[in-house]
Amino acid sequence: MTERPEVTVVDHQGRERFEALVGEHVAGWITYGRDGDVVDMQHTVVGDDYEGQGIGGALVQGALDQVREAGQKVRPTCPFVRSWIDEHEEYADLVG
Repeated sequence: MTERPEVTVVDHQGRERFEALVGEHVAGWITYGRDGDVVDMQHTVVGDDYEGQGIGGALVQGALDQVREAGQKVRPTCPFVRSWIDEHEEYADLVG
């Protein structure tokens, strides 16, 4: 199993997506829409070069941490995000 690279998650509001950065490279992203204080996480993408390295999970966790810090809720339209939340019940309170 490959060790997960260090991932930084940033909210690129101009593109309406959370991006997972590995170094200066965009390794993946979650597209979203906002409806008031609810962030609708719509689709998750991880680049082919980064699959199987835990990037998707790190991306979801980082995005949800930012949503929590902002005092917002999440609508997990994306099946990957919904599944990740189902497996990490400490984030279930964010679903709204």
